[in-house]
Amino acid sequence: MTGIGRTVVVLGATGQQGGSVAAALRADGWAVRAVVRDPSGHRARSLSAAGVETVRGDLGDPESLRAAFSGAHGVFSVQPASGQAGAGVTDEDEVRFGTTVADVAERCGVAHLVYTSTVAAGPAPTGVGHLDTKSRIEAHVRNLGIAGTVIRPATFMEILMSPGTGLGRGHLSFLMSPDQAMQFIAVRDIGRIVAAVFGSPGRYAGRTMEIAGDALTGKALAERLTRAAGRPISYGRLPATLLAQDEVLGRVAALADGGRLAGSADLDALRAEFPFLLRFDRWLAGPGASLLEKALRSVDTGIALR
Repeated sequence: MTGIGRTVVVLGATGQQGGSVAAALRADGWAVRAVVRDPSGHRARSLSAAGVETVRGDLGDPESLRAAFSGAHGVFSVQPASGQAGAGVTDEDEVRFGTTVADVAERCGVAHLVYTSTVAAGPAPTGVGHLDTKSRIEAHVRNLGIAGTVIRPATFMEILMSPGTGLGRGHLSFLMSPDQAMQFIAVRDIGRIVAAVFGSPGRYAGRTMEIAGDALTGKALAERLTRAAGRPISYGRLPATLLAQDEVLGRVAALADGGRLAGSADLDALRAEFPFLLRFDRWLAGPGASLLEKALRSVDTGIALR
């Protein structure tokens, strides 16, 4: 289905996922309307310069969402994560925001809602608040009359470039053990998959899709980073003392150990369906190159994984 003449409303367009979705939709010919708190802000003005319509709106204000969703074909739904440092969002806030977006989209006659969740979502609680919020929103979306698609992205490749992962010291620290594989996805590819979903609603409506672009062990990550950086990069799991001190981080690591956060997407099938998916080495040579360069120059300020 062509996007010409159709509008998709994108939430979170000034952030990573929403920004990638807005760019991919524009590339496919869709009209994009971004809901932003401040249309005069720098990021909102950058969206406008790229051909995106920006409208003022707030997740806590259903009336502003109704105005933003009016006449739209689709809505891409993402909320501030309750576990994100500095977001000021509680678990209940995130669930309320996500369910309100879905309710308003249904009432406005939106044809297709795409909600982005997490690879760890599912019917059984994880015990981690900012992951279980997404399972609750998923369940709400499925119980509505609107055609919906849920995507569950694997861990972002971009997270590996965070200052707290230690690349500035030549040592990557992350959740899995050195020999354990974990799946990852480039944020750019989330946007491209979402654009493909909106372009073929008959194929994707009603589906829940786990998405990833690569699977690597800690050792494999170190090898690829070493090649890309041109200097040795080692790998080790986050220190056991840290995982014991930080209850949430410890639970997240346990979910990686058990496989729920490590991901189980069928990578071969996904690459057949979405040939543009980036493997980690290609991402490092492309969209991730500037992030890696910055990470190698960074000074650690502590773990920044949630």
